[in-house]
Amino acid sequence: MKVLLVNGSPHKNGCTNTALEEIAKTLTEEGIESEIYHIGLKPISGCRGCGACTKLGRCVIADDCVNEFIEKAKDFDGFIFGSPVHYASASGAITSFMDRVFFATFMSGRGEIFKHKPAAAVASARRSGTTATLDQLNKYFTISEMPVISGRYWNMVHGHTPSEVRQDLEGLQNMRILARNMAWHLRCQEAGKKAGVPMPKEEEIVFTNFIR
Repeated sequence: MKVLLVNGSPHKNGCTNTALEEIAKTLTEEGIESEIYHIGLKPISGCRGCGACTKLGRCVIADDCVNEFIEKAKDFDGFIFGSPVHYASASGAITSFMDRVFFATFMSGRGEIFKHKPAAAVASARRSGTTATLDQLNKYFTISEMPVISGRYWNMVHGHTPSEVRQDLEGLQNMRILARNMAWHLRCQEAGKKAGVPMPKEEEIVFTNFIR
């Protein structure tokens, strides 16, 4: 079992990464493999809404990390997306990144890459805007039929620098609790499969437009 942790901060070794490293360390203790994926500093285009992904099976924009990530994600069983707070919301880079990752996989018929796999969001901030950021990121999971994993508080850490984040003892404890809950959920899924528990019944997707 493997969990992919996504660092959506422009700082590879900043506050968001400090929270993700605490999660990764605890996952290792729980016997779960993990990897931190940094989306990097190169520009990430927003979704063009062109619909080309329905035919190509991937995003038509090929000069950033989105398609690379989609291919990588196939081999993981759970996901944690981390973002710093920028203007009381998730960073622009991870917003563009997740818009295209989730839209391209769904529209191209590759939704199984994420469907029914557990996910969690983590936010880091100097002071405020964390709950709005978590609300924003969690919506990607709920539209993709992904169980949302929580800690015992909202998944956030506070600090202006990594050293300050390491002083947020409650925040780091919650990262560890989140990691253990993720590990538990993955083990439950694995046990369910071995016991023959069927996956949820699927229905044909219905779209309702309110303007005729």
